[in-house]
Amino acid sequence: MGEELTESELAYLRSLFDRARNGETEELVTAIDAGVPVNLTTGTGDSLLILAAYHDHPATVRALLDRGADTARVNDRGQTALAAAVFRRSTESVEALLAAGADPALGTRSALDVAQVFELPDMLELLTRAR
Repeated sequence: MGEELTESELAYLRSLFDRARNGETEELVTAIDAGVPVNLTTGTGDSLLILAAYHDHPATVRALLDRGADTARVNDRGQTALAAAVFRRSTESVEALLAAGADPALGTRSALDVAQVFELPDMLELLTRAR
């Protein structure tokens, strides 16, 4: 069994989720390049990639993808980064995620479901073109 993290180490890791939410790409990739796992997730399964996509930060999404972020991660609500990007109508993030191999049908609240439920024809077209 590994060593337990200190409270300051845990606080630092939690701060990285805020960096993803805020689009603080440089600070976030510096931490990842120094060894923080690119697929770090919150207690509810939100990865750094899901958070960056949900908060509409395409540059952060691309930087995480460039470092190997997993597009197939599904959070506890059945959502993926692609579904989050579709919900936010972020064409840039959607295109980057699709180019990285994200599956529009993955998750119980898939990107396709989001596009249909919220009547987002532009997003639906992007997703179906990719299939």
